[in-house]
Amino acid sequence: MDLILGLVFSTIGSAYFVYGRKQRHGLALASGVALILFPMLVSQVLWLTLGSLALMAVPFVVTL
Repeated sequence: MDLILGLVFSTIGSAYFVYGRKQRHGLALASGVALILFPMLVSQVLWLTLGSLALMAVPFVVTL
């Protein structure tokens, strides 16, 4: 289960990364990199899900 979730969240992270790079949106870019790396660091399903959802919400919640 954690392998599948890691793949899903890493794919979403790569989309955030591409969007952030093309639109020059630094927060989306950083969130994308974090989403790509986060599944490699966390192995428990609950923390992987909660952390990834929080990282996905960062570009929408935080305004610079």
